Amino acid sequence: MQQDSVVPFRRPGEVHDELTERLRSGARRLLEEAIAVELEEFLSSMSERRDARGRTAVVRNGFQPERDILTGIGPVAVQLPKVRSRDGEAALFRSKLVPPYVRRSRSLDVALPWLYLHGISTGDMAQALRALVASEAHLSPAVVSRLKRVWYDEYESWRRRKLDRDRWVYLWADGIYSGLRAEDARLCVLVVVGVNERGEKHFLAIEDGVRESTQSWREVLLSLKRRGLKEPPLLGIGDGALGFWAALDEVYPATRHQRCWVHKSANVLNYAPKSVQPRVKKALQEIWMAETRSTARVAFDHFVTAFGDKYPKATECLSKDRETLLAFYDLPAAHWQHVRSSNVIESAFATIRHRTDRAKGCVTRQTMLAFIYKLGMAAQKSWRRLRGFEHLAKVIAGVQFKDGIEIKSSVRRKRVHQPAQVAA
Repeated sequence: MQQDSVVPFRRPGEVHDELTERLRSGARRLLEEAIAVELEEFLSSMSERRDARGRTAVVRNGFQPERDILTGIGPVAVQLPKVRSRDGEAALFRSKLVPPYVRRSRSLDVALPWLYLHGISTGDMAQALRALVASEAHLSPAVVSRLKRVWYDEYESWRRRKLDRDRWVYLWADGIYSGLRAEDARLCVLVVVGVNERGEKHFLAIEDGVRESTQSWREVLLSLKRRGLKEPPLLGIGDGALGFWAALDEVYPATRHQRCWVHKSANVLNYAPKSVQPRVKKALQEIWMAETRSTARVAFDHFVTAFGDKYPKATECLSKDRETLLAFYDLPAAHWQHVRSSNVIESAFATIRHRTDRAKGCVTRQTMLAFIYKLGMAAQKSWRRLRGFEHLAKVIAGVQFKDGIEIKSSVRRKRVHQPAQVAA
């Protein structure tokens, strides 16, 4: 018998919206993390109190009943922790973020953008959390600083985890420039995403880099290898940053290259006047959207012929990566939309650029790494499995594909079509 699906409870007149549900979930996690830091700070201040038996006098004691706080994105459930005293003296934990009896946010109009941006600096975090609760709720800089340290500790633990439990088939790599300056240089974070044999995409590395240099990428890839990524990925996807490809050839020389069509198209269009860009873009699409490699090569040659004389830099930019742009034709067709670009990374960190447009001044590299890590983990939860993931086993086994279709063994075909011999 088919099991009935569980429908989440909604109040009368409440409209279901997936984005809103995700924002509520993110708001709840944000509050829980901040309240946990507040509780830790409170217990630390009481650590010297002892009972008659020499034990810690003030200890945790479960949670209060859950209650909703009305915000600009609807009700957000909050459950505050409780403490108890063993020495008979009063000890009551009160959250400054969610004071007693608060049921409604007084600054609803700013809740949504700050939840979306997940501000990380001290002032921004205070504003984000005050938008969820009462405007008079106080958030001390000490609590915010401790919360950021918690996030960075999580990041440090995450970046050392082992990777040897899975076979990583494809890797996407990109350098994320935040737009902010930290200390004396512009921030660049080197990001690697991998897909395992089950089609699950995961962040594998989020590391501080220096202008996407070969040495920086080499350190990232060697770290992946040391953590258990021993077998070379079958395909690496990235933009035209030469540092990554040089490092990939050193650490995983057997891994094939696939240049990102989104980055390449943008680079080619930069060499053409705006009046011609629509035609150039259409001609590029005819290449990467072709059903077969031979058709793509014909479209490639047509592009060079049509634009080579007037815009030689545009055609040179495209032609130099001809083979690596067409590598995806040797993979299952269901995987093409995933491996033709590094959009999986770009889309995950789009909010960083929104935030850096607002934030001015310097931040520490530690803060920015923690911030990008939290954004990445939030984005990863919504990722779906690779389309056509069932073909990954064949790709790992070395089955060959031509124009996205599996090449059947000629020996196998002969056995299938050969008539059975009649016994003498």
